[in-house]
Amino acid sequence: MTLTFAAALASVLSFVGFGLIAAWHVVPWLRTQQRAEALTALIWVQAFRYIALQIFSAQKFGLAVSDGVRDEIATGDLIGALLAIAAIVTLRHKARISIVLVWALVVETFADLANSAAAGVHERLFETASGVTWMILTFYVPVLWISLLLIVWQLLRRTNEPLQPA
Repeated sequence: MTLTFAAALASVLSFVGFGLIAAWHVVPWLRTQQRAEALTALIWVQAFRYIALQIFSAQKFGLAVSDGVRDEIATGDLIGALLAIAAIVTLRHKARISIVLVWALVVETFADLANSAAAGVHERLFETASGVTWMILTFYVPVLWISLLLIVWQLLRRTNEPLQPA
């Protein structure tokens, strides 16, 4: 089995597994929560995207990634992590700006994940990914996509729901 096929298979299995967890456990739980609490729980997954900063050390130990793509990935994930943390803090305080921050996180995350996926395919990152990098690509990235879809679902489903019940 090639590294690329193994990584692709692991990614597909992660999407399936996390999709089932979302459908069977997360979605029913979200329906019992207030808007701010539901969004906060989903956004916590995004708050740890700074783990992508390991790309700097991975590049030194064999990950064949150009400096430009490395910087795009690191910057996009760092911005996403900071937006996630800001959204969590403002949701905790039920601040009006929190929904704007959550939408900014959604837009940034979608653009970043799509751009990183395209760059990763172009530079064939699965062929040289190992260790933590391989785990990020095959395990964490699918979780990010699933949580992003759930965040959008919550934002659209609860458009008229206040952050704090009256």
